[in-house]
Amino acid sequence: MGFFVKSLLVISGGLAVVLAIAEWGLAQQPTRLRKLAPGVETTISPDVTPEETFSVHRLVELHSLPNLRWTPNFTPESRTLQAMTQDVVFRRHVWCLELTFKPLRMIRVDIPQPSGKMQRKLIWYMVYRVRNTGGGLQPERQADGTYGLQPATPEVHFLPQFVLESHELKDSRGRGKAYLDRVIPVAMAPIIRREKPSGTLHNSVQISEQPIPFATDQTDQGVWGVVTWENIDPRIDYFSIYVAGLTNAYRWVDLDGAYRPGDPPGKGRRFVRKQLQLNFWRPGDQFDETESEIHFGTPAEKEGLYRVPKGVDHTWVFR
Repeated sequence: MGFFVKSLLVISGGLAVVLAIAEWGLAQQPTRLRKLAPGVETTISPDVTPEETFSVHRLVELHSLPNLRWTPNFTPESRTLQAMTQDVVFRRHVWCLELTFKPLRMIRVDIPQPSGKMQRKLIWYMVYRVRNTGGGLQPERQADGTYGLQPATPEVHFLPQFVLESHELKDSRGRGKAYLDRVIPVAMAPIIRREKPSGTLHNSVQISEQPIPFATDQTDQGVWGVVTWENIDPRIDYFSIYVAGLTNAYRWVDLDGAYRPGDPPGKGRRFVRKQLQLNFWRPGDQFDETESEIHFGTPAEKEGLYRVPKGVDHTWVFR
C-alpha cells in the first residue's frame, strides 16, 4: 500500500483516479491471519452418502422404440434390448466441500447507476470459506464384477450459486421471493476493510477460477469468498440461503410420457442438484434494517415454513 500513499502525495490532479486505484489495490491484497473469537464462524461438514454414487433408470430413448419387444428362441429374454434397457445402473464419483461462514451482515455502498450518478444501497453479504477435506467416494469395479467404494480426494472447483429465498413473501408465481447473488465490484473494498479476511477474498466469479486441492491437515485455510445481494425486500423475516456447487451430487428422473420416439435425447428429463440450505430469521421491521437482528437457525413454531424438524438450522436438499 506504500505505493498508493506516495502517489496520493505526489499527484496534485486526478485525485479521484488515484483513490480508485488505491481501492482496487486494497481489494487485491491478502491480509494477515486474524484469529476470530469462538462462535464467530460456523462450519458445515461435507456430506456424502453411498447412495449418491449410483442411480437406476430406464433408458427411455431405447426402451420406447416401437417393436422392441420380442421373444427369443435361443437366449434368455433378459438379454433382449427391451429388458436390458429397463433397469440400467449409472455410477459416478461424488465429492463435497466443507463450508465455513461468518454471520450474515449488511453494508451501505454507493452503486454506479446507468445515468452516471451514484445511488447509496444497502448490500447484504456473507463472508465464507471452502475447504476440500476429502470424503469423496469413487465406485470401483471388483474382480467378481461387483462394485465397491473407494475414498477419493481430487482437486475440484467451486462453482457457486447462492440464492436467498423468502419463506413468507411470494412472487407472482406463488413461489418464495428469491434473490440470486450478484457480483458488486464497488462493494469489495469496503467489505475487505471491515472483515479483514485471512486470505484473498474472491467474489462468486473469481472463486470459481481457484483450484481447491485436498487439504491434508487443519492448517489449510482453504479459499475465501464473499457473496453479495442487493435490493432485498425489507419485509423479509424468515428466509433460507441455498448454496449450490458445494457438491456434484445430483438426481434425475424421466417424467412419465414426456419422451416419445423421435424426440431429442433427454426430453422431459429433470435434474435436481444437492444444495445446502442455511436457515435464518430476523425479528425486526422493514423501516430499520440492522444486521444484529439476523439470526442463524429457525425460530420456535416456524419450522413448517422451512420444512425442517424443530431445532434444525441447516440441511441438505435436492432442488
